[in-house]
Amino acid sequence: MTWTETTNLKFCLLNAENLFLMFDGIPSKDALNLKEAHWQRLSTSVYENKPLKKTQDIAKALKEINADIIMLCEVGGLESLNNFNLLFMDEAYSPCLIEGNSERNIDVGFLIRKGLPFYFDLQSNKHRLINYLYPHERESLTHGYPVKGGKITTSHKFSRDVVELKLFKTDRDKPFMIILLTHLKSRLDPERIDPNGFERRQAELRTLIEIYQELEKTHPQVPVMVAGDFNGNASITGTDEEFKDLYTLTSLRDVLEVAQLEAEQRATFYQVRNSSRADGRQIDFVFIPPLLHPYLKPASAYVHRYKDEFGMAHDIPRNMDAKLSLPSDHYPLVFEIEKLPLK
Repeated sequence: MTWTETTNLKFCLLNAENLFLMFDGIPSKDALNLKEAHWQRLSTSVYENKPLKKTQDIAKALKEINADIIMLCEVGGLESLNNFNLLFMDEAYSPCLIEGNSERNIDVGFLIRKGLPFYFDLQSNKHRLINYLYPHERESLTHGYPVKGGKITTSHKFSRDVVELKLFKTDRDKPFMIILLTHLKSRLDPERIDPNGFERRQAELRTLIEIYQELEKTHPQVPVMVAGDFNGNASITGTDEEFKDLYTLTSLRDVLEVAQLEAEQRATFYQVRNSSRADGRQIDFVFIPPLLHPYLKPASAYVHRYKDEFGMAHDIPRNMDAKLSLPSDHYPLVFEIEKLPLK
């Protein structure tokens, strides 16, 4: 009988909501005892640092979850991720981030626990075209007018990025798992050129699927996971129109669906209404292929709820004050993979 090395891995996905931690000098842990006003004065960056209490509460939640691989959205670059790991996570992780295309400088990145029995490699798709122009740009192109920067532009790129994390034992070209992490176009449309960001988000989703299919073809026996903030309902029930290609062109499935978690327990984001009503929605997803289904640890998938100083879970936010008091406006999604072959 041939022995195959395996590993157990705990994953966490979180949109950390504007995790900017930029300092003018190298901070010490004494900074964690500062009042908020003094905390903010540690930086002269145009980006305001995330409030100290919120950052501490995110770290508290992540330490409680104790994941091996943390997948993060809305991180203010590698400097912020390094500072978060240094000041708040006891340097237990290796920060891994490539800065993308975001106009707000919010990126996707990873914290990977030190000492795991494998290596990792990160690649970016930030320069990849998504085969999309806004309606007014398509009209300009039809008439031969410049679209962007005084030249004819044929397509936009990802709003942020789709990064590829390859996990491997010895050869980076022979990974045993690949993770695609993204943050698709938001629903904001300040220029009123793409209502709810629908067309741009759909184009980004389709290009994400292309990348997934290319990896599937190159590594047919390697599980490819797709994760991130999708900014809409990409679940199999009531799927928003822009995400339907996920189910017609791939065999990917939401890990919470595979785990058969009750629908009301899947909300990763709450929209607060004027009537003190909160609508819970899942807009953060981890999609796994059939290759990974047998390795999903039973009853390990859940959405983590933030806790107060007494260890009690916070209630669902029913007004903006309650929502703004949370560490992030998104909740962590957690699951475990067990006995995964490292080959």
